[in-house]
Amino acid sequence: MIKRSKISLNRIIYPKLNLEDFFKFTKDLDLNKIELRNDLPGGEIIDGYPHEQLKELSKKYGAEILTINALQKFNLAAMLPEAIKELKKLINLSLSIGCRAIVLCPNNDVNDKRNPEEIFKETVKALKSFGPLFQDSGIQGYLEPLGFEECSLRSLVTAMNTIQESGYPVYKIVHDTFHHYIGPDTFDAIENDYDISYTGLVHISGVECDIPVEKYRDSYRVLVTEQDRLQNKEQIELLLKLGFAGNISFEPFSQKVQKMEIKKIKSAINNSIEYISK
Repeated sequence: MIKRSKISLNRIIYPKLNLEDFFKFTKDLDLNKIELRNDLPGGEIIDGYPHEQLKELSKKYGAEILTINALQKFNLAAMLPEAIKELKKLINLSLSIGCRAIVLCPNNDVNDKRNPEEIFKETVKALKSFGPLFQDSGIQGYLEPLGFEECSLRSLVTAMNTIQESGYPVYKIVHDTFHHYIGPDTFDAIENDYDISYTGLVHISGVECDIPVEKYRDSYRVLVTEQDRLQNKEQIELLLKLGFAGNISFEPFSQKVQKMEIKKIKSAINNSIEYISK
């Protein structure tokens, strides 16, 4: 059984709302956790609110900020100096607004010609470089493997291995049900080759359209319903069986969701929560 207190909303679910309205939207659904983003139109993470005002709004609506999503191309050595600068800014912001973690997204580019050994080494190098920043701040880094063929870090198991190799216990992993489904890890691999204690957060979304899996993209990601093709319920059941007790965050990118009338999307979210909780 998934407790409602463990459900979060990623801001991508309804990006048209300003941040205070998103807090209210979340509270209206009897939820109390959100994820922020740095890739919404305008590029503002906190919509220009002064940090202290945002903390007051969080308190007013009872909203806990789980993550800022995301530091991009974190495991590309050529970008490491810029990534460190950006990470310092994200950590400072996180500390000032009470955010717990920063999501780290790997390089996802068809032009990435590095071999697996090079990618592993550059990923570990990045984690070692970031480690003291996370350690000193108390903020965590959440690695998020992406299942796309062109992605440089597709596997949860590989992500765990890079964390272990880095030597820094400041990292966790995001299990994204969409990316897990299109990625290389099987249920057997998660059960036998992966340590569930590394999972810090679960992102959920569904795909319902009848297209080949290799054509799945973010634009197809909707709320999870009985028509879901990603085995969300089976994935969640496995994670819970293995001992995951953390937060589960809705992250649908489809404009079919984002453009819903507000009463309709609230109803759809409630229905999805009920479905995955059965």
